[in-house]
Amino acid sequence: MLLLLVTLLASIVLFLFWRRSHRVINWVVFGMTPDLILNAYRVHDFFTDLIKSRHGTFMLKGPWFANMDMLLTSDPTNVHHILSKNFPNYPKGPEFRKIFDILGDGIFNSDHELWEIHRKTTMSLFKHPDFNLHLEANIRNKIEKGLLPLLEFVSHDQQETDLQEIFQRFTFDAICLLLLDYDPETLSLHLPYNACEKAFTDAEEALLWRHLLPEKVWKLQHRFNIGKEKKLIEASKAFDEFIYKCLSRKENELTDVERVEKEVGLLKFLITSFQGQTGTSGNSRTFLKDTIFSLMIAGRDTTSTGLSWFFYLIAKNPNIENKIREEIEKQVGDSKWKYLNAKELEGLVYLHGGLCEALRLYPPVALEHKAPSDTDILPSGHVVNKHSRIILSFYSMGRMEWIWGKDSLEFKPERWFSGRGGVKHEPSYKFTAFHAGPRTCLGKEMGLIQMKMVATAIIYHYHVELVKDQEVCPADSIILQMKYGLKVRLFPIREIKT
Repeated sequence: MLLLLVTLLASIVLFLFWRRSHRVINWVVFGMTPDLILNAYRVHDFFTDLIKSRHGTFMLKGPWFANMDMLLTSDPTNVHHILSKNFPNYPKGPEFRKIFDILGDGIFNSDHELWEIHRKTTMSLFKHPDFNLHLEANIRNKIEKGLLPLLEFVSHDQQETDLQEIFQRFTFDAICLLLLDYDPETLSLHLPYNACEKAFTDAEEALLWRHLLPEKVWKLQHRFNIGKEKKLIEASKAFDEFIYKCLSRKENELTDVERVEKEVGLLKFLITSFQGQTGTSGNSRTFLKDTIFSLMIAGRDTTSTGLSWFFYLIAKNPNIENKIREEIEKQVGDSKWKYLNAKELEGLVYLHGGLCEALRLYPPVALEHKAPSDTDILPSGHVVNKHSRIILSFYSMGRMEWIWGKDSLEFKPERWFSGRGGVKHEPSYKFTAFHAGPRTCLGKEMGLIQMKMVATAIIYHYHVELVKDQEVCPADSIILQMKYGLKVRLFPIREIKT
């Protein structure tokens, strides 16, 4: 093992010594690993550069001894083939479960019968007649009692604030309320520390590095509790402690028979729906924890990340911010603020286009790891087998001129307008922010409603201005968070207008 680490270090030294251009070098023994490691801090853009050089698909060669060759692709025909047309041949598989072991038996880690159970139960949850009302009420309450008071506080004297952190706290509180019937109240004036809320970022960075390092290396780190794996172990403990504590609280409440009859929360629905399910752990409580944890990741990270990039883009394009605000004011109808329900939000076409553009350029789940069960030939002509590692780069797709046109890097909400003034539809294998095929995100509408409710409340009340000279770039994480946050200043609209 020591020899392997020394070898990797030597490859980096050799690479730095011999490198004469930006061309990726395929070393005889080490493959392209030196380039990959040196570009890990900008891995998503690095993948994009490689993919562009081969018109959509690139074979990234790893060390010959580590089985780390990766086929990178952003070709919509390949994506459609893998996620839809030949879906049965591309399960999550053992390699995925190994890398994402922290997810346990959650929906994102499941295949076949277990995945079917998860999907049916989650669909039943989202289709419950009271679900949207419950969702809207929770978000409205969190905006009114958490978000707007905090923004009013930081807008005094135009204090510098990290909008990404605010969105992460907002969505964490919101998903805990929705799934666990518990509000941790991390979104408050003093921004209290919560180990579980902070653990998401550490875990997601470590999971990306598991894609970049040989398995033996990250397993060695895990065994000795060092490097990124140390943070992943600590994050796992924080998740377990928080979720199990919430479950115990609810289980104690549900021992009261009379209370059970009156209970209408979503946690009771999950407890009842998965009763008797034990998964691979053989433990029903662990299975329920894994289920809730996966839904928490979806509810906290994807929504907060989408909102962060959206506000970054409109802050860079104040004319678009003004157009969205005019659209909101027209829908509100008078000078007095009121919350817009899901039906009213549908009429905000410019807002919808802006959110779709942010999700196109900065999809929260930037890549997807796939491996075929059997040998297959992709539409691009590449042959893959059960030992192949395929990376679908959704981040790269939004930056391909041959997919989105020569203006692919521009932020244009109008891209999503139909000829009749409504919303334009793009196929999911081209616009992959909500995945595609049978595994299309079940919470798509829920996420859009939440983002629109938060966006309308902020844009109606404030002009958002970026703090100058800050570096805004994607983190080296499986979730496309901002590496250094999003520092902004907020200017109340009422003061600007007067």
